[in-house]
Amino acid sequence: MDILFYHLTETKVEEALPPLLEKSIERKWRVAVQTASPERLAFFDNHLWTWRADSFLPHAPEDDTFAAEQPILITATGGNANKATVRFLIDGAEPPDLGGYERVVFMFDGYDEGQLTLARAQWKKLKGEGHVLSYWQQNSDGRWEKKA
Repeated sequence: MDILFYHLTETKVEEALPPLLEKSIERKWRVAVQTASPERLAFFDNHLWTWRADSFLPHAPEDDTFAAEQPILITATGGNANKATVRFLIDGAEPPDLGGYERVVFMFDGYDEGQLTLARAQWKKLKGEGHVLSYWQQNSDGRWEKKA
């Protein structure tokens, strides 16, 4: 399993997440995006339809009738109704059991002390469990640069 930590320093998750979801769809990955609250779930459900005029990101919230069929599922729980193999954790969401995922991405706001603290705790916990982790940080152009 690949476990990646994406440290946002130049943009907000609202700007950084959709391009990563586009790449996931291009690769035919099934994705779960886990937020920390039902309010953020509702925000992202709307945002992914409108974030860019020339983009289409097929998705649904976890309570949708056709949730199991969605390439991207947005959840505020540990659920995985669409049998995703890739999970994005945003807004400081607490991860579920990560077994069964091929890739897990922790995205955290570098200017939010709570998210930084949670990301550091997750890094320490997962490293202690013997996982191989990678750490990516945005450079001044907003591009991802591998730091560890």
